[in-house]
Amino acid sequence: MSHSPERYVGRFAPSPTGPLHFGSLIAAVASYLDARSRSGRWLVRMEDLDTPRVQPGAADAILQTLRDFDFEWDGPVLFQSSRTQEYREAFNDLRDRNLIYPCGCTRKEVADSVVGTSGDQRYSGVCRLGLQPGRSARSWRVRVPSTRVSFEDRIQGRQVQNIEEYCGDFVVLRADGLFAYQLAVVVDDRDQGVTDIVRGADLLHSTPRQIYLQQLLNAPVLRYLHTPVAVNASGQKLSKQTLAPAINQVTGAATLQDALMFLGQTPPIDLPLRAIWDWAIANWNPSRVPRTQSAPAPAGSLTGSRVR
Repeated sequence: MSHSPERYVGRFAPSPTGPLHFGSLIAAVASYLDARSRSGRWLVRMEDLDTPRVQPGAADAILQTLRDFDFEWDGPVLFQSSRTQEYREAFNDLRDRNLIYPCGCTRKEVADSVVGTSGDQRYSGVCRLGLQPGRSARSWRVRVPSTRVSFEDRIQGRQVQNIEEYCGDFVVLRADGLFAYQLAVVVDDRDQGVTDIVRGADLLHSTPRQIYLQQLLNAPVLRYLHTPVAVNASGQKLSKQTLAPAINQVTGAATLQDALMFLGQTPPIDLPLRAIWDWAIANWNPSRVPRTQSAPAPAGSLTGSRVR
């Protein structure tokens, strides 16, 4: 049965834990071009849910950098910190249907548990049948069946994961009382009418958990495109933890050209910023994006300087 395609709605969702760096710019450029080349809407969401990691002033700095690079988003910026009630309603829905359960395990106990196919600890499910005597709920976990979740990524190809074997029952409400990223992102995408997720491949392996939650919350199935992640000379993902420098807005046109070339596009050189965007939107070709999960960042993006 065929149906008319819905209007494309994409989003860029940075975490305000520091200034925008080249790795974040890659995700912003790819998601923006994928939306605009299809006459779609492009939203900006500030994922400031993990309050202990939020850096004061970072959200404003990120938005200013996006403006300096001539990004134009649709509607107001959504801040996750303003949506606790929506996450609570989704949590209550899952709890009322017995799809989640309280867990009394400490962080150390989870760390000492069996290793899953992710290479990290997999939750053993010890609290599935009820809290152990003398224990109280620290977190809440999704009850995950031993079934495979699959999806077709537009760049990375077909992905198949057994969540139970990969990480086990995963957290939706943390021990510190904050709702987990996996729940928040699914509720936000559903409520904002997002149709397409374009982001870095470091989030590829968490996608099955989000798809599983989408199914539980009757959210629409989304399309996915995971770009290569920019890494430094040591092969580490560019991030605040690996001391990735902030983007230099002064060299905006050259930096945007670097981002486009990283994404396999072939922009003309020596154009002003607006002209590069016009070319990029008209010529965006996702099939040219390298089909790898990581790639070296241009040298200039590792120092914060950029000289043409």
